[in-house]
Amino acid sequence: MPRRDRKVVVIGAGAVGTTYIYALLPTGLADEIALIDVDRNRVEGEIMDLSHGMAFTPPVALKAGDYEDCADAGLIVLTAGAKQRSGQTRTDLIRKNAAIVRSICEEIQPQRSEAVLVVVTNPVDALTQLALEHLGWPRERVIGSGTVLDSARFKFLLSRHCHIDARNVHAYILGEHGDSEVAAWSLSHIAGIPIENYCQVCQTCDFPEQHRTIAEQVRDSAYHIIDYKGSTYYGIGLSLARISGVILRDENSVLTVSTLLQGEYGIHDICLSVPCILGQNGVVRILATRLPSEEQQALHHSAEAIARTLATVRHDSPSPVDVNPTAR
Repeated sequence: MPRRDRKVVVIGAGAVGTTYIYALLPTGLADEIALIDVDRNRVEGEIMDLSHGMAFTPPVALKAGDYEDCADAGLIVLTAGAKQRSGQTRTDLIRKNAAIVRSICEEIQPQRSEAVLVVVTNPVDALTQLALEHLGWPRERVIGSGTVLDSARFKFLLSRHCHIDARNVHAYILGEHGDSEVAAWSLSHIAGIPIENYCQVCQTCDFPEQHRTIAEQVRDSAYHIIDYKGSTYYGIGLSLARISGVILRDENSVLTVSTLLQGEYGIHDICLSVPCILGQNGVVRILATRLPSEEQQALHHSAEAIARTLATVRHDSPSPVDVNPTAR
């Protein structure tokens, strides 16, 4: 079927999937949104609730969908999976969510879709690679939400610390969306001033120590939110709306999505986050830049951590108990 660039399919009617739709509706970027979940009653209820706000948003067709909707979609967003619980790491989820992602890919594959697939389910880097391997699509069309949210957290904390609007802070978290993520201080700047130079001009803090504290706060943000309220969904919902906007508008914007590296940064055959130019057909270009040795080593360490996680499930067969793609 011909691809409809403004059609979005969301797989998973849990808090992340529905918050994402809620964030996407006011943008007017999609002309059709289909929501898929094995819990059809949940889907019907979510679509009904969201539809009651249509008087306040640009027109869009909302519907309870099925996997045939993937055939002509421009964008598929996979949010289904078991949620991370208090005390769990993202990698603790890998076996159950790997089975869920495999089963969903088996449903998508027969549709011969030309869409861009964005994987959100954690641990997102390993599951993005599993989806890519299972579907056999070009690497540019299968991406993960990666560290787009982590980078936004980084910008927010830097903006609060420096008393600067977060939109004027440019900063990136690289590598794993997880405990081995890398704060790329060498790529961080305010008004074109490298962050280290800005801190020396500002002179309001002990910047080396503050840098360590901020990086730790970014890394541990999700754990704190889960401890406080059980799950995270607002930040990732808005992050997904931003990723979707870049794809649906063909913006060629730079985002740190998770993508398969094939030699960039000296890393081979691992999905992780680095700055990428993103457009209508997914990753247009990976921006491979020279990092300081300390950050380069940390990025390689992050790739090794993802590889270890991936190795635990790459050869597993989907469990008949755990393959239901229900968002929880």
